[in-house]
Amino acid sequence: MNKQVVLYKKLSPELMARLQAHVDVTLIDSLDAHGLMQLRDALPAAHGLLGASLKLDAALLDLAPQLQAVSSVSVGVDNYDIDYLTRRQILLTNTPDVLTETTADTGFALILASARRVVELANLVRDGQWQRSIGPAHFGTDVHGKTLGIIGMGRIGEALAQRGHFGFGMPVIYHSQSRKPAVEQRFAAQYRSLEDLLRQADFVCLTLPLTAQTEGLIGAEQFALMRRESIFINISRGKVVDEAALIDALRQQRIRGAGLDVFEREPLNPDSPLLQLNNVVATPHMGSATHETREAMARCAVDNLLAALRGEKPANLVNPAAWQG
Repeated sequence: MNKQVVLYKKLSPELMARLQAHVDVTLIDSLDAHGLMQLRDALPAAHGLLGASLKLDAALLDLAPQLQAVSSVSVGVDNYDIDYLTRRQILLTNTPDVLTETTADTGFALILASARRVVELANLVRDGQWQRSIGPAHFGTDVHGKTLGIIGMGRIGEALAQRGHFGFGMPVIYHSQSRKPAVEQRFAAQYRSLEDLLRQADFVCLTLPLTAQTEGLIGAEQFALMRRESIFINISRGKVVDEAALIDALRQQRIRGAGLDVFEREPLNPDSPLLQLNNVVATPHMGSATHETREAMARCAVDNLLAALRGEKPANLVNPAAWQG
């Protein structure tokens, strides 16, 4: 194929060998200052890019005049200027589907951990403070039978609804841009306005992409609508939430607690007030972080890139307007 690919994510030996069998690969081992210099040096010859967790803006991509495709090892594409890529007819692909079930597992893990205060009580045992049977001061709240509110009923939202409805007998309510008749039928789910969902749900779960419309969607006004017994779960993107408003709601106990896998800035600052609150379970953006899922995502990304560089339409094309086939 004689194409040049810049790879800024480590692949398994199997996938690396597959990629190298079809293209010439320049591997950037780390996205530190030295690695970014290597990346900039490699961009002028690049026909394809493959990686994740790097913001590719116009200033950077202007250095790659031959670029044909960017393959992101992710579902979210908020690190990319899609309008810019489309204008240049550069194909952008992502890896949906393969992480749906794993991310929903993470969401439900946060529901359970937050409701039953798993991290807080596990630390109590670890610190040698379990001296007698725990009393009401350490009691959690039930999950089964409680109302599960899902904001954003895409693939991950559906997978979360499945777990709640069939596994825990939870009534499901949801809010999304459009009604989902199949979801309503399968899970006995009921559509709600955003305001009504916030008022009614015991667990408010965000599964939204980050867009201009969703950034800052949940703030002080929305937390004020939630019930004091409610628990807030975010497995979408940190910037969908006004983090300062969330911290205030948790400090003032206007909501019971939160389970968070994403944050406004990542990695989370060790000085963040979120880490001082016992009613917060915070995890390191690990939604898709299993060996099986990350390998499946990388395989999908390799497939997408090779198809694009062969002149074929990739299966997971984010910007179809850039396709000239």
